[in-house]
Amino acid sequence: MQSSVFEYFLQSGRSKVVNQRDKQPWLSRAGLALANWSERWFPDPLIFAFIGIVVVFLIGLATGERPSTMAIQGGKSFWALIPFTMQMVMIIVGGYVVASSAPVGRIIDRIASIPKTPRTAVALVALVAMLAGLLSWGFSLICGGFLVRRLAYRIPGMDYRAAGAAGYLGNGVVWALGLSSSAAMFMATRTSIPPALFNISGLIPLTQTIFLWQSMVMAVALILGALFIAYRSVPSPDRAKTVHDFHLPPDTAPVMEPRTRPGEWLEYSPILTIVVVAVLLTYLIDVFRTSPQGALAALDLNTYNLMFITAGLLLHWKPKRFMRAVTECIPATGGVLIQFPFYAMIFGMITNTGLSAKAAHLFASVTTHETYALLVAAYSALLGLFIPSGGSKWVVEAPYVMQAAITNQVHLGWVVQIYNASEALPGMINPFFMLPLLGILKIRARDLVGFTALYLVVQVPIVFFFCWLFSQTIPFAGVVK
Repeated sequence: MQSSVFEYFLQSGRSKVVNQRDKQPWLSRAGLALANWSERWFPDPLIFAFIGIVVVFLIGLATGERPSTMAIQGGKSFWALIPFTMQMVMIIVGGYVVASSAPVGRIIDRIASIPKTPRTAVALVALVAMLAGLLSWGFSLICGGFLVRRLAYRIPGMDYRAAGAAGYLGNGVVWALGLSSSAAMFMATRTSIPPALFNISGLIPLTQTIFLWQSMVMAVALILGALFIAYRSVPSPDRAKTVHDFHLPPDTAPVMEPRTRPGEWLEYSPILTIVVVAVLLTYLIDVFRTSPQGALAALDLNTYNLMFITAGLLLHWKPKRFMRAVTECIPATGGVLIQFPFYAMIFGMITNTGLSAKAAHLFASVTTHETYALLVAAYSALLGLFIPSGGSKWVVEAPYVMQAAITNQVHLGWVVQIYNASEALPGMINPFFMLPLLGILKIRARDLVGFTALYLVVQVPIVFFFCWLFSQTIPFAGVVK
């Protein structure tokens, strides 16, 4: 009898739990289910790069290329992207030194005091991360991570995973449409473009890519869609996995070690910082003032990174604090440093063999002016699963995509934006660029991917629609060399 009563209450309790789960928004239930799946099946990002090498090698063999030629050209190109690799590393460093400075930290604290509920907190993280992402994907990841950590102990019942996924949106949704767009900056920087690509596309200034009004419209649409998902996908407090479940200590302000030797006094003094910043600012002002094509044309990768490094020096004020911030962020650059040379191998196997011409011919033969945007968007998104870096993948893809665009009379600047918007899509499920954020949150990529996959569902139709629509309306312009 007692056993029967016990079983009755046990079943009743289970029914209540099931009913409570059924009341969860379907977006949050889907996120939890996807998180469980990704935890079992997603490999390390380096595996995607290796798979890309194998796939391109096999495609080369299938299309008549000699195995030795593919291997030799891949090996020759291993170091071809070293300048670009360093530029990508400096984006991460620049973003971190700015976001980790005390003045920016105080701004983050003020922002963290605004929301009062888990849903509004996650939505606010998403908005801040995306707006910061338009400025710099490196800054967005660090700023988003710090904001999540601040909110984690302020908002009871906030799901740490959902908030972390929202903190990634600046990188996963709009970064490629903003000022740190690798492809746009790459095409606007003459010294970064390989000669083989420059002969096809020429130089494309930012006014013809990220500063097109069509690009801005698409960015706004993506931000609004992501905010909807961010607000609706947050699990209720009884289903949330909070920061306490991850057993993470609260944030504490870093304390700078006291000076112990006379030789260290310059490290703790702002004198040299002031002089160096003054020199760099003088140079930057001159770069923008003397640019023959206007200030926006002067904003390339090198100038952009130097602006962030200069701001970081000024915000940290003392060399000791600046160097501590640089040291803290270096582990987050490891994936870029080791993976970009392997992406360069893919670039070499395509551009230095007959594969590039074959791919260009294929794109030109199967696309028309009306279908070009959709096919390129789909192709770029698919290739992004194997090459998660927007910059290195553009180097691989650009030669034949640009050649086909010229054949189909599609605006070359808009082609860059088609690429930018579509190549960001697989970034929501490929954890490569989550690494800096994960380092701050101290969790694993599989904890976030389930929620970030939900944003992908909304992004795909928005991106494909606008890529197609504006490719039909922007007139083709000639190549500028």
